[in-house]
Amino acid sequence: MSSDVDMTRLGPGAQAVRLSFRFVVALAALAALAWITSNVRRIPADSRAVVTRFGEFVRTQDAGLVIAWPRPFENVVLVPGRASVLALPIQSLERDPRARAADPATSADALPDTRMSTADATGGDSPGDDAPSDANATTGNAAPADDGSLPDALAGSGYLLTGDNGVVQLSATLYYRVANPYAYMLQKDRLNAALERVVSASAVEVVAGRDLDAILVARPEALRSDPTMALERERLRDDLAQAIEQHLRALEAEHAGLGVDVSRVDVQAAFPAAAAGAFNSVLTSLQQAERAIAEARTAAERRRQEAQQRADRIVEDARARAAERVATAQASTAVIQQLEVSLQGHGDPGLTARAYRDRVERIFAKAAHVTTIDPRDASHLILPGNVR
Repeated sequence: MSSDVDMTRLGPGAQAVRLSFRFVVALAALAALAWITSNVRRIPADSRAVVTRFGEFVRTQDAGLVIAWPRPFENVVLVPGRASVLALPIQSLERDPRARAADPATSADALPDTRMSTADATGGDSPGDDAPSDANATTGNAAPADDGSLPDALAGSGYLLTGDNGVVQLSATLYYRVANPYAYMLQKDRLNAALERVVSASAVEVVAGRDLDAILVARPEALRSDPTMALERERLRDDLAQAIEQHLRALEAEHAGLGVDVSRVDVQAAFPAAAAGAFNSVLTSLQQAERAIAEARTAAERRRQEAQQRADRIVEDARARAAERVATAQASTAVIQQLEVSLQGHGDPGLTARAYRDRVERIFAKAAHVTTIDPRDASHLILPGNVR
């Protein structure tokens, strides 16, 4: 009642000032309450909170309610959770558009035939702030020369040199998780650029340690001579992930870690567009050469088989004639062998007379006329010639 009486005693100006003061006090109390509870918030299920006090790390907290001192005493930053997989397309491995525009024109359907995908680019959570901030970082900002030709750094952008002096293009997407929230928070503004450089350096190392056929199918004839090439192509993605992980561990050893772990790397390898036609020509020539070699081997095998058949026929004929001659000779010498046995006193004593009569009969049958004399009469003399 006294306050109401006092209000009635005050003039309109004083009443307005007092009401304004009370309103300001109420607003200040609400602002103080809002400030005190400004760092009391709910953490989503796919995030974690990093609490720092005057810039110094205090703690991390998973999904739930986080209670911290208001700013500037403590600061709460939300980072992706343990299960969140972030995706980063590596733009530094792509060919610079200016260099691509200067490449010789190639057919649109020639390049996909030579592409080899080592993994399917499947899903993964990607926040809006993970877009690459240093696209084409490795190509630099070099401008074309005045004569229309491109500088070496720009002309070679997007190309990687293999261990056997081949050239290949890679398209990679890095999938990673946040392992150290505080380090991730510190490096967040520079994370994409750092990961671009780490992946690019790892890709150069891995590709330089392999032959072209260990990255994609460049020479199909090498598959038959070295079947381990297929296994090397399957291991390309794992080797690249291991190389990236080694670079990240090296940064951590120097107290400059990025706070992330590699989940996987999806890689696509392709021939350079300018070299696709040459590779196709080489493959066509190799296929034609293999076909010619196969035809020559078929013809040679056919001739060998025909020669073998003729040789077998000649051998069989020679064996048959030899067997026939042997049989004829044995038949012709059978009587002589029997006579030899009879002369030794072990055979038939009448064989000589029978053989004589058989042979003489055939001899006499060929004579025009025969004159016989008594072998015991010595009074007769036969003289050839005309009798007068």
